[in-house]
Amino acid sequence: MLPMVDCEKCSLARGLGRPWKPLPTVTDHEYPILFRPPTAPLDHTTRRNQCHTRQLLTPEEKLADAKKLLSLPRIVVICGSTRFMTEMNEADLRETKAGKIVVKPGCEMKSPHPLWSEPVEAEALKVRLDDLHRAKIRLADEVLVVGDYIGDSTRAEIAYARSLGKPVRFTHPEVDPDA
Repeated sequence: MLPMVDCEKCSLARGLGRPWKPLPTVTDHEYPILFRPPTAPLDHTTRRNQCHTRQLLTPEEKLADAKKLLSLPRIVVICGSTRFMTEMNEADLRETKAGKIVVKPGCEMKSPHPLWSEPVEAEALKVRLDDLHRAKIRLADEVLVVGDYIGDSTRAEIAYARSLGKPVRFTHPEVDPDA
């Protein structure tokens, strides 16, 4: 249990002009996903300057902790050209059977549909769907790329996932741009 305290340096930095006084104690047990554990053992100095040594968790760390607290299974996002929607559906079945939560593209805009019949609306929808798919990649624990072809969009999704440190698997490993 580590108390959150206001220190003299913080009080003066905020222009309060008065010496520090302890704030109510907040424990890691009460709020488990707010703070990283301190990196150094507590001593007189770190206790006094604790508000400078404790760091807030990043949104990604909060999400990972929340997934653990909720006992969620691993989440896999399926990426690839929508020309492989049949293969994506098959991969969805296999990953679901393996006990994973699966997210994947929800629209195949290559097929005609009234929702994207107007070219201007179709382009705006594609931008929104690309943003939504990047959100799915952020949510996921891993990425599964389906198909034996990698286009520009899929290549960008792979690069984005790897920049976030997500493991990337391929149904056809020979198409891995980094292989």
